[in-house]
Amino acid sequence: MRVHTGDKPHKCHICQKGFSQLGNLKSHIRYHTGDKPYKCSLCDRSFSQLSHLQTHKRLVHSNRRPYHCPYCGMLFKLNYRMKQHMRVHNGAKPYSCRHCSDSFTWLCQLKSHMLKSHKEGTSLTCHICQKKFSYSCRLKLHVHRHEGVKPYVCSECPKRFCTASELSLHHRAHSNYKQFCCSLCDEHFKCKQSVIRHFKSCFDQLAFSNV
Repeated sequence: MRVHTGDKPHKCHICQKGFSQLGNLKSHIRYHTGDKPYKCSLCDRSFSQLSHLQTHKRLVHSNRRPYHCPYCGMLFKLNYRMKQHMRVHNGAKPYSCRHCSDSFTWLCQLKSHMLKSHKEGTSLTCHICQKKFSYSCRLKLHVHRHEGVKPYVCSECPKRFCTASELSLHHRAHSNYKQFCCSLCDEHFKCKQSVIRHFKSCFDQLAFSNV
């Protein structure tokens, strides 16, 4: 009933945020304490929420990609990632600047524009090389590269990587999984460049056969 009434009797003693369920409060408190009880069995990452661990396993350690771009055949693990990718093809620019007429494909582009052109927003600076960032997560990744931090471990060999995307790219060397699909003939390829070359050839063949 609390979901419908909006009643939130369980309060966080640190930030006073309220929750309708005690379990949600316990999960929230882990953000303050840094407790990460959910450990990945395939690498050394740990998470404060079970759902975060499940998402991590699906993104990093699984090759299942059920979502496929109708424009280029590229396959994705998450539907929203596929929809984001489609902006490259349809030219969508959903992020608009409120100070000028510029629009952007990605939120990070808008934030960078606001900072550089309108002096609005927070700039985060790398203490090693003084490079500036709009996002704390990007600064953190950048510093990891300076320090050689590589938390993502390949389950097939001893190699380690700085990001999940680098590990996913490396995984292709160990499997025959073919992520890229030709939208004309459904042939699959490991490499994006391979499907682009094939698509041109396939298109020419189909055009010639219809003459």
